Amino acid sequence: MDFSVVIPVYGCKEALPELHKRIVDVFEGMGASFELVLVDDHDPYDSWSVVQSICEADERVYGIKLARNFGQIRAITAGLDCCHGDWVVVMDCDLQDRPEAIPQLYSKALEGFDVVFAKRVERKDSALTKVLSRAFYKVYEYFTDGSYDPSLCNFSIAHRAVISQYCSMREHNRGYTMFIKWLGFRQTAIEIIGDERFAGESSYSFRKKLNMAFELITAQSNKPLKLAVNVGFAMSFVALLVLVAAIIQKLCVQGIQVGWTSLLCSIFFMGGLILSAIGIVGLYVGNIFTEVKNRPLYVIEKECNGKEE
Repeated sequence: MDFSVVIPVYGCKEALPELHKRIVDVFEGMGASFELVLVDDHDPYDSWSVVQSICEADERVYGIKLARNFGQIRAITAGLDCCHGDWVVVMDCDLQDRPEAIPQLYSKALEGFDVVFAKRVERKDSALTKVLSRAFYKVYEYFTDGSYDPSLCNFSIAHRAVISQYCSMREHNRGYTMFIKWLGFRQTAIEIIGDERFAGESSYSFRKKLNMAFELITAQSNKPLKLAVNVGFAMSFVALLVLVAAIIQKLCVQGIQVGWTSLLCSIFFMGGLILSAIGIVGLYVGNIFTEVKNRPLYVIEKECNGKEE
């Protein structure tokens, strides 16, 4: 098998027939053998029926339906665990990622790269989405001491050796682009113009993005713990200076009173810092609790054109 294309499916069943047609045209034009792995992340809009019909019409398509919604990254992981291609393409199902760009990614990989990412230019996203994306990557860079380009997306091609190493990483709080970059190998990116969504709307709400940011940062870095310790020491030092100043003022200035307001504010302020620090520690303890349970990253309910029906 020359190529595998892994696509998580959620909320855009109308795009699937067109997506399949264009992918087939691309690989038949290249004269390459391929498989298309469609992973239905328990889409409530019945994408599975469309996946089944595509599988019935084309045995090169492998359909997977997850038993519940596990999230995009775990759906990608399910597809990567099951694919067999020497080169593996990961892309979205909404046709914002152009299948016609796959030959460009592969051509660049043949120059000696193990991973080639698509770098989206002229992204068809809202201004708020772009700002939040940049802000997240800036925060992520700070906490992980890494360098990440917010224009990079999951759309990429990677050699089998890279995918095998990615699949060996079984953390529950996971990313695709960030984990692949962490692995190393020879990586690069090329500019690809993104299209409008063919159908559906993004399922990533602001709340989901915020939760994912917390999960990734606390899973990949212990810097928040160090930051909490540093802030605690800094505030303790400031509190000590204020206390010394208050004592000196009380001793040197006759009749001055130490107000209850300032005392209460200090107590609540320090209490808030302590609770924040405990909360950060709690996030890490929660991550440990999740990992030691060692539950599967996903559960497959049904398959089409696979080993099990």
